[in-house]
Formats: sequence, structure tokens, C-alpha cells
Amino acid sequence: MELSTILGAVGVTGILAAYLLNVMKKLDREDSLYLWLNAVGAALACASSVMIGSVPFTILEGTWVVVSLVGLWKKA
Repeated sequence: MELSTILGAVGVTGILAAYLLNVMKKLDREDSLYLWLNAVGAALACASSVMIGSVPFTILEGTWVVVSLVGLWKKA
């Protein structure tokens, strides 16, 4: 399995885990864990997108990282 696939799979799993926990009311969207899962997951998915040359997903995931980090910064 290629590194890009592993990074993408782990990253997307983190993002989806955050979303699932939020939908199940186990994790609020303003919780630090939710924001960290999104930030780290998106960063890994972004790295994967760069590695495979997918510009649209690089932009999407890069934006997701920034938005999550802004949320974390506002909590500090």
C-alpha cells in the first residue's frame, strides 16, 4: 500500500470519526477533540492529495485544516 493511500485513509477516518461522534451527540463541534480530529485528519488527507496531485482536494483539505486551527485558536 502506498504512503499516500495510508495517509489519506487515516486522515479521512479522523474527519469521519469527528463527524460521526458529533451526529451521535457524543462530541460537540466546539470541543477541542472535534477540532483536533478535523485538523489532523484534514492535514493528513491534504498531504495525501498533494502526493497524488489532486489540486481540488488539496485546496479542500487545506482549507479544512485552516478552519479547524482557527477554531482551536479561538478556544485558547
